[in-house]
This record gives sequence, structure tokens and C-alpha cells, in this order.
Amino acid sequence: MPAIKFYDHEPIPMEMHKVKIVQQLTLLPADQRLQKMKEAGFNTFQLHNGDIFMDMLTDSGVNAMSDKQLAGMMTPDDAYAGSESFYRMQDKLEEIFGIKNCLPAHQGRACENILATRFVKPGNCVIMNYHFTTAKAHITRLGGHVEELVKDEGLVSHSDLPFKGDIDIDKLEACIAKEGADNVSFMRIESGTNLIGGQPVSLKSFREACAVAKKHGIISVLDASLLQDNLYFNKIREEECKDMTIREITREIADQFDIIYFSARKFGFARGGAILVRDDDLFHSMEDLVPMFEGFLTYGGMSVREIEAMTVGFDESMEMDVISQGPQFIDYTVKRLDEYGVPVITPGGGLGAHVDATEFVSHIPSEEYPAGALTCAFYLCGGIRGMERGTLSEERNPDGSERIASMELVRLALPRRVFTLSQVEYVIDRVKWVFDHRHLIGGLRFVHEPATLRFFTGRLEATSDWPEKLVEAFKADFGEDQ
Repeated sequence: MPAIKFYDHEPIPMEMHKVKIVQQLTLLPADQRLQKMKEAGFNTFQLHNGDIFMDMLTDSGVNAMSDKQLAGMMTPDDAYAGSESFYRMQDKLEEIFGIKNCLPAHQGRACENILATRFVKPGNCVIMNYHFTTAKAHITRLGGHVEELVKDEGLVSHSDLPFKGDIDIDKLEACIAKEGADNVSFMRIESGTNLIGGQPVSLKSFREACAVAKKHGIISVLDASLLQDNLYFNKIREEECKDMTIREITREIADQFDIIYFSARKFGFARGGAILVRDDDLFHSMEDLVPMFEGFLTYGGMSVREIEAMTVGFDESMEMDVISQGPQFIDYTVKRLDEYGVPVITPGGGLGAHVDATEFVSHIPSEEYPAGALTCAFYLCGGIRGMERGTLSEERNPDGSERIASMELVRLALPRRVFTLSQVEYVIDRVKWVFDHRHLIGGLRFVHEPATLRFFTGRLEATSDWPEKLVEAFKADFGEDQ
């Protein structure tokens, strides 16, 4: 996405695509949104999509596909075994990442299941820059534990640090010394830290962390699900990368790692995933898990139509005009909200704009899920579905107490090539209104709490009548039909 200049207008992000297929949206009146929120158990995952105006829950599997991807879906080789669609995907991944061995899986968490099943034993440690919910759940269910070693600055909301996802090398060495290298299943680096604002990792940090892992004989794993955003930030924020192409940056990152896995629901704009394994013996030690959990080795639980779309999407993810659209829209949103005084994570990262609920609703105790309550408030006052990324997304400690999250965030995801700038302006406006009326928002409590990944299927209720009061204040300003 080039920096297009305007003659008589402030610079704004410019889409390098045109829209040819549209989907109708519905904006329910506030009273109806309140009823839908109650029916959903104050959990935005439980809302029906037809009741949502702006779906900013995630960018996973909901990005718009290109005309070339859709065309590719018309030419798949629909075979159970030996599909040519798979071999085309494998060849493209080898071209981009330089790794031949490919294990297909239906999405990223399936890859995490295979990796955890293969490498994690009770008492083992998995080192990460920062955890992701499903990655951690697969490790802990097998008796392992996670050590998060992101730099301290990564957990600071307001900052101009360009790479807040970098792992702390001193912490890494200390952790290995404490745990013992033989007890570390693997080191996982997430290229764009999902739960702390989509913050990127520098090429320098990738190199340093993998060098430490190699020195100690520890397997290095890259979660490349958010790689396309990370590549954009490497290109524009890291001096070494400014004269490199996106493909060159990608290969330099990939060359550091033993294993790379990803969800193509993010990287590749389709619905699938894969594990790339550099060492032949490691590859063969995992290949039996694919037909056990996913499907045969040449489809891995995916439709071959999706495999063809992914293959085109990988190529498109190497184009700056494609991968820049999301981060530039996010940066625009973050800057506008910051100008309004709304507490957001800065600098803008990948995935979406992240609102800091700890500051936004500082009067709500952590045990009453402030980020969860704020997510509900955005839906009540705008039909906007965001995602809670805080204590509600954690799991309780063994003694039943809450594990308080390091950050309480509401993610307003910006799926790629989906929203227009006018829709983004609507979201900014409604978030500002909620911020000005934040004193009306109260907490939540569980009425149904699953033991694992409770944020997906749990049901909650408000701790008071604050949703009704918030809706009444909204109607007083906007009327009955907004």
C-alpha cells in the first residue's frame, strides 16, 4: 500500500483493491442488542452473526479472498491420497520458507495439538515470548507448563518501542538454566504476539533467540500465523530490513527455525494450516499424528479447494500492497482513538486495534472481567463485536483462584480487505461515546464456566443493571433506532 498523496486532504490509508462482492449488514436497535446480549450470556462468541453490525471478533478465517484465490478454488484435484493440490501447496511453501517437509492440518490449533502430543511430557517446560490460548491449553493438558519471556516493555500499554514482541535473551538464558535444557520441550516464538496487542518481533530477536536455543540443543518453533503483519513491521521499522524484499525477510526469519507452523485462516487468507519440519527424522516422528487426528498426509482435514486458495494466498502474502492494508487501517484507528484520549495499545500492531480495559474501566475489579464487560458495552452501543483478551481468556489456578492476566485488552480486529474507512470511522465514534460514558459500565460473573478455554463457551451475567443504564444513556443521545 503506497503512501498516496492528496492535494487537499490529510493522508488516509488507501485500499489497493476494489470491492466486487458485498454482504448485507444489519444494525439492530439498542434495545434488541441488549436482549441479544442477555441471550448470548454476555459472551460475544455466543452472538449470532446476523445480529452483529461490525464483526471485529477476529481476523481468523474471515479475511476477504482475492479473485485469484476464488479462481484457484475451481481447479482442485479432489483425491483422498496424492492430491496434486497438496503438492502445489508444498512446492509453494518450500519456495517461500525453504523447507520441503510439510504436514497439513485443518488449522493452527490442530498443528499445536500435533506438536504438543509429539514433544510435551508431564513436567516439561515450553518457552514462549508470549502464550496463545490454544497453544497453552494443549501444553497444560499434557502436564507441561509455559514460561513467557517477552521483554518487560512488551507489557507496557503506551510506548513507541517498535518490537514489543521480542523475547528477553537474559530471561531466556536464565530460564534454560533453571529448567534444564533437557526439560524444555521446545521454544515457541509467536511472530506477532496475539494477546498483548499483536506486537511484532524483530529479525534481530528471531536470530538471537534461535541462536540460544541451538546452543542448548533446544528445538525452535515459529508460530507464523501472524507472519504477514510481522513482515510489514520488519520492513518499515527495522533498519536492516528496509532494503530487503518481503520474500528475503521471510526466508531470513525461516532459516532460523527448526519447525514452522501456521494457521492459514490468518497467513494465506484461507482456512487451513500446516507444519513445516526441517529435519527428516523429526518430520517422520510426527507424520503418523496427521492421519490419526486430521486426515491423510495430502489433505490433513482440509478441503482441496481451500488448499488451492491457500497456495495463491501464500504468494499474495509476499506482496507489500497486500500485507500493508491491515496494519495501516489498524494504525489509523489506534491514532484516532489515542487522539480522543481512549487508552489503546501503542504503537499499533497487527490483528486489530487493542483497547486497554485496565485504564478504560479502571473501576471494575479484575475478578469481574473488565475487558469482557467492555467488549459487551461496545456491542450494546454500536453492534460492534470485539474479543476479550484478558483475565476471562485465562484459566483458573489449581486452587480455584483467578489467574489475573498481564494485560486486559479488547481486540477490535480488522479483517483484511473487509471493512471500508467509513465503517472504521463509525467504530471510532462509538468507542469514543462509550469512553465518555464508561462510568456506567459494571462487571460480569460466570453462571456457566467450562474448565478449559472458558471464553469460548462460558456464559455470564452482569453484576448489576448496568447494561440497562448504559443502553438508556445511549438512546438518550442517539434515539430509539440506533
